[in-house]
Amino acid sequence: MTRTTLRWGRWVGSAAIFAVLIWRLGTSPFLDGLRTIDARALVAAVLLTVLTTVCSAWRWKIVAGGLGVDLPLPAAVAAYYRSMFLNVTLPGGVVGDVHRGVSHGRDVSDVGRALWAVAWERFAGQIVQLVLTVVVLLVLPSPVHSFMPLVAIALVAAACCVGLAARRRPGAGRSAWAKLRRAVAGDIREVVLARRAWLGIALASALSVSGHTVTFLIAAQTAGVPAPASHLLPLALLVMLIMAVPSVGGWGPREGGTAWAFGAVGLGASRGVTTAVVYGVMVLVATLPGAGVLVVSWVRRIRAGARIQPRIGEKAEHA
Repeated sequence: MTRTTLRWGRWVGSAAIFAVLIWRLGTSPFLDGLRTIDARALVAAVLLTVLTTVCSAWRWKIVAGGLGVDLPLPAAVAAYYRSMFLNVTLPGGVVGDVHRGVSHGRDVSDVGRALWAVAWERFAGQIVQLVLTVVVLLVLPSPVHSFMPLVAIALVAAACCVGLAARRRPGAGRSAWAKLRRAVAGDIREVVLARRAWLGIALASALSVSGHTVTFLIAAQTAGVPAPASHLLPLALLVMLIMAVPSVGGWGPREGGTAWAFGAVGLGASRGVTTAVVYGVMVLVATLPGAGVLVVSWVRRIRAGARIQPRIGEKAEHA
């Protein structure tokens, strides 16, 4: 499957979800989401995103340091803001992550290892999010409550397998598969599960997930959802898992997932769409500092190029 097919698939998938929602619910839920959002919700989103971004950047710094590509925290925070802005404005949801990995790799002269650090950082964060979501969905009622014991058993079995794989020393085979197994097992053992790393990674990820969850709860309150936080918490975590589906800046799967989840617990699919729209706008506004980082990076690159060109001309004249 080519990149073009995947790109068009995301656009078509998001458009199809919107078409179904508009066909079934009309345009009112979307317009209500745009009308009900207010300055207090946007300010709260901006402040919470500062917390989640610093935590995510800290997680990235820990993982990168474990892989030998050190990264200062201020630079990590700026790059993470830029990454989030690109992720919510471009199709796929990973363009920003690839960009920050490549940029960091160029700074440390090791693009491959820097991209590997970004991949492990995102993977570790998603694993912590999955664990927290499963725990909450086991305890609190949700549309998938009856399936959660099986999911929890599968998750524990997978964790045991990963732990055994990390402790086991792979053979000294020369095939590409053997080299990949050695690299993955070594990274899990020495980076993700290292004594000084795993606690920081887990804490940073938990704080980041908490910040995103609170943002969703504020979005629901702004949309006028008449339900306590204890009822909305499992729905928020469930919807955030659905948001991981590749799409165009999260739009489409988020609205479809929220409509389904809210409808399944009697809160109304329309109110779910309104909440998703409010949340989407909050996230977009909160990541706008990333656009500033992107502009500053472009200006610096242009200025650096302008300084280099005269030097090249001088060398040519002397030659």
